[in-house]
This record gives sequence, structure tokens and C-alpha cells, in this order.
Amino acid sequence: MDSWVRFNAQSQAKERVIRAAQYACTLLGSTLPKDAAAAEVRRTVSQLEAHMSLTRKLLRLGNSVEALEAAKRAIHLSDSVLRLCLTISHLNRAMYFACDNVLWAGKTGIISKLDQHKWSQRSFRYYLFALILNLTRDAYELHLLMEREAHSRTTKSPPSPSSSIPLPADHLSPLSLPATQPINFRWLYRQLHLVATVLYSNPPLLLDLVKNSCDIFIPLDRLGIYPTGPGFVGACGLASSVLSILTMVHPWLKLKP
Repeated sequence: MDSWVRFNAQSQAKERVIRAAQYACTLLGSTLPKDAAAAEVRRTVSQLEAHMSLTRKLLRLGNSVEALEAAKRAIHLSDSVLRLCLTISHLNRAMYFACDNVLWAGKTGIISKLDQHKWSQRSFRYYLFALILNLTRDAYELHLLMEREAHSRTTKSPPSPSSSIPLPADHLSPLSLPATQPINFRWLYRQLHLVATVLYSNPPLLLDLVKNSCDIFIPLDRLGIYPTGPGFVGACGLASSVLSILTMVHPWLKLKP
């Protein structure tokens, strides 16, 4: 099992690169003019995108095993909120990959007469549930760090590790706001300043939050819950893919656990 997980991790980097290229094709296709002169280019870009999607599905064969292993590790976490969010998220990812594998078998003709639309919708539903749980985990981590930072400021204790890197705009302290500003505005400004400080000091959390926020528009669009169009989906997919590649190149940027 461990050898398979190590082998699977090596293929994930290739899958991320192909994913970035696939969504770059989606973005490019949406920017091409709709006239007859660009029809051949649009057809070529569309075919290239389809081939990359099929290649990604091939590289994701067996990813359900890795997701189940991650769920087994997450179930032993001491924090109950993280344990719940991560375990269920990994289980949803396992189901998403399983549906994706069935869809790949249907596209390649291994499984004949497969309802590809039904299986595609099913896989995107699992993907959406996993992303919602990931965003919930990000919000929980952000809340904990904000409480820690606020307590550190209140007690005037030495700066916590989460605030060891100063913001470039630290001179814009909430205390510098005019006293004539409404109380609600001053409270909102302090909260936004606190969020900015925590995220700036914790790049792994910031990257994970941005990546999940970009990714969630993909299943929302494909399921018809919040249609945004291929251009926006392509931009979001490309951005999240680049951030995923960045966390693979620099592992310290990956949010843990």
C-alpha cells in the first residue's frame, strides 16, 4: 500500500501540469472570436482540451486508494473539527475519483453504453462536497489564528508565530482611524486588518484558501448551480492548478495536516 501511495504521488505532479494546460485551453477557447475564420482553431483547442482531460483521468486511476489512506490518517487527529472536515472530505474525494475512473472507462469504450452525463454529474457532486469541507476547514483554521492573534494583541505578549512577519502596511493600524468613524466601521476595519495580518503571516493557509475558492466555481458551473461560463472556469482552473504546482515545488507551502 505504501509503495502504491509513493508511486501515485509522483504521477500527481504530471496530472497538475496537464490540468493547468487543460484549463489554459478552456480559457483560450473562450477568448477566440466566434467567426468562421477562427472555427478551425477553436476546434483544435477543443480537441486538445478533451485529450488532456482524458489523459488526466488516466493518471488519476487509483487515486481513490490515496484518498482513503488520507482519510485513515485524518480520523486520528485530536481536533474534532479538523477530524470531521478532513475525514469526510477525503472520503468524498475517494468517491469522486471512483466516479471519474468509471467515466474514463466509458470514454475509452471499456464500459459500453455508459451514461457519461450521469456519472459526470455524480463525480462533480462529490467534488463539490469535498471542496465545501475544505473551505470549512480553511475558515476554521483562520478563526483559530485570528483568536490567537487577537489574544496576543490584547495581552501585549510577544508576537505569536502567526504574526512574526510584519505587514507592509502596518502603519495603517486600526488605532490610526479617526475617532469620528462609526463604531461598526472601526470594528469591521479591525477585523479585516486582523484577517490580512493572519493570512499574510501564513502563506500555506492563504494559498489553500485561494486554491479552494477558485476550484469551487468549477463544479458549481458544471452542475448548473452557479453558471459562470468557460472563460471564468478556465481562469479559475488555471489559477488553482498553478497554486497546486507551487505547493509541490515548495512543500512547506502545503497546508498541514
